[in-house]
Amino acid sequence: MREESRLTVVGIGADGWAGLTPAARAAVRRADVVLGSERQLKSLPEDLRTRPWPSPLLPALDEFLAEQSGRVCVLASGDPYLSGIATTLRDRGYALDVHPAISSATLARARLGWSFEETEVVTVVGRAVHRVARALAPNRKLLVLGGSATELRELLKARGYGDSALTALENLGAEDERITDGWTRDPGPLTVFAVRCTGPGLPLVGLPDDAFEHDGQLTKRDLRASALARLAPAPGELLWDVGAGAGSIGIEWSRAHPLNRAIAIERDPARAGRVQRNANTLGVPELQVVTGPAPEALAGLPRPDAIFVGGGLTVPGVLDQCVETDARIVAHGVTLEAEQILAAAYARHGGELQRISVEQAKPLGGFTGWTPSRAVTQWSWK
Repeated sequence: MREESRLTVVGIGADGWAGLTPAARAAVRRADVVLGSERQLKSLPEDLRTRPWPSPLLPALDEFLAEQSGRVCVLASGDPYLSGIATTLRDRGYALDVHPAISSATLARARLGWSFEETEVVTVVGRAVHRVARALAPNRKLLVLGGSATELRELLKARGYGDSALTALENLGAEDERITDGWTRDPGPLTVFAVRCTGPGLPLVGLPDDAFEHDGQLTKRDLRASALARLAPAPGELLWDVGAGAGSIGIEWSRAHPLNRAIAIERDPARAGRVQRNANTLGVPELQVVTGPAPEALAGLPRPDAIFVGGGLTVPGVLDQCVETDARIVAHGVTLEAEQILAAAYARHGGELQRISVEQAKPLGGFTGWTPSRAVTQWSWK
């Protein structure tokens, strides 16, 4: 922690200085300089020394803070740890004294009569609006922080949620607070969008195969379920999806929990682009796509908690490099050559080795018969 650069962070609402508690006002007045947005600083008493943030902020943040002398106070919107500057500062190692205000999400729930337990908050502040797609489900109540009304409307319609109730809650807590129909009006920047979802259901995991755009290189649903059961995703973990194909494993891993992360490694540029489109469509746009062949493309990547190898098994060094990470591993092979590599890995490292064959009932003449899919050899190890 940068104790020598300890910062005071004060949450401030749309009502500005008037809405601050006595303790928060005292924290601001003790500062030698107060940093914030132009809108926030305009609400402060004129006798305070203030400086607006540079734009863009993040590239210049550390240098800008280093220029300040004495006691520094940073203004944040509402709760500084809800999609706010406090999280950024904490992650950069600054020591913080935080005075939160009521968050816009809390104010929105109060206006709507929605409880904390039944409401999911999705932030798209500085992020892709596609993140909302992961949370869409019939009868869900969502609060969307950030983004534009136009982008949100387009996403809801594209995902089959055009009949949802969309409410725009603007300038919450201020004298000019306004609550309107989000479908018909373009509100200002200080707006929380509330979505009462009406649309088709889509599971977080166990997605149907036609949910993915693919060229045939897809880990089908039954095999995907088996792989994910052994990969065992836990909140906040990182997956490498090696030979990602359509990206189905990495996408379902990411959908399992909003803190989960995945890196899809795919050597074919067309497929790599397809992985990103699928990730956007299915609500996990932060999934990172690395275009290039393994094992070279694995160099320098963050250490994973789990690895799925769906392609590239016969390339020398791929499986060995994955084993060296000590991550949980699931690997699939469909050729004799790939099967031999998995059998050798099982003999050397142990784990679980099995062959999976799936048959589907399909018309056969005037009757119904079983149509087998290609058998897959699966090695799992931890």
